[in-house]
Amino acid sequence: MGKLGLYLHVPFCVRKCHYCDFYSAPADKGARTAYVRALCRHLAASGSDRTVDTVYFGGGTPTLLDTEDFQAVLDTVRAHFNLEAGAEITAECNPVTHADGMMEGLRRAGVDRLSIGLQSANEGELKLLGRPHGYAEFLETYHAARRAGFDNISVDLMFGIPDQTVESFAYTIDTLLALSPEHISAYGLRIEEGTPLDGMRKRLVFPNEDAEAEMAELVASRLTAAGYEHYEISNYAKAGKRSRHNMRYWLGEDYLGFGPGAHSYMDGVRFFTASDTAAYLAAVESGDLASLRQGAQRIAGKELQDEYVMLRMRLFDGIDLADFAHRFGISFEDAYGDTDRLAAAGFLQKNKERIAFSEKGMRVSNAILSEWLDFGEGGEA
Repeated sequence: MGKLGLYLHVPFCVRKCHYCDFYSAPADKGARTAYVRALCRHLAASGSDRTVDTVYFGGGTPTLLDTEDFQAVLDTVRAHFNLEAGAEITAECNPVTHADGMMEGLRRAGVDRLSIGLQSANEGELKLLGRPHGYAEFLETYHAARRAGFDNISVDLMFGIPDQTVESFAYTIDTLLALSPEHISAYGLRIEEGTPLDGMRKRLVFPNEDAEAEMAELVASRLTAAGYEHYEISNYAKAGKRSRHNMRYWLGEDYLGFGPGAHSYMDGVRFFTASDTAAYLAAVESGDLASLRQGAQRIAGKELQDEYVMLRMRLFDGIDLADFAHRFGISFEDAYGDTDRLAAAGFLQKNKERIAFSEKGMRVSNAILSEWLDFGEGGEA
């Protein structure tokens, strides 16, 4: 049986950013304490002897918790799971939550990787996104993490922001490269229905399609020239610094999610916990943990095959053709047709062992994948 990852959702934010549709809410100290207590009880009741090699605190804003809360949660993980020595333990961090001693406390608790949300080094762009911090706060947080001994820091960037230009995005990239974080994620802005940014859409000016494409090409060229591996469509890493936790998502490996809004994938079954903190606390308090597992769906057959392709092709490693044939009993070409035309046009890199998107192909990967894939309804589990 393979190794296991844990995703721990912290559903609290100082305030919601204008583009965010993830589940989160403001909370006072008492609410956060009650939540951590429930999270620890849930973890204790769900223990496993499987080796856990990644733990990820996501949100929301995990660093709204006290460092003692991180210690309590990770102590619970150590007590009830087989936490591997050298496991990757990541915490997402919002610069506005940084306080004296926080970074040292996170290190003592066992967190060894930070993911800091910057998005932009331009103050006007940060304001339009509704970020509760400026670049100075980010810089203070970043340097505090370095002083505390963090040698694995990821920073998030965003392009396609209202009023953003190719030049302003280039400034953000170059400003970040001067700091030399181990990992950089660069996402195109998506406007989700019902978010504040969706409501402001008509009175904002967004970069056009050509400008966004130029931004995507710019970040890829600048980061690879600086020595980063472009290993996934939106992610870049120095040698040996890929996100091990996120890799398990793309490789279809098992992970357990804890907390409201958390998703899980275990032994071929996908399920989630409802996005309702009050209901989560009540279920854990009453011991009714079975009610937390919702939407269970077994992924099998053609749906599993298509999901394998969709996730693996996000990676520049692509698909091992022998592994594909072994898993699904069919060659990739027989399953999805002749790919020579796409390879000749420069969209695919292929040989007898592997098939993967090129940089050119990755930029139009959604269109290519939509031709290949056919998702079914899945089965109940």
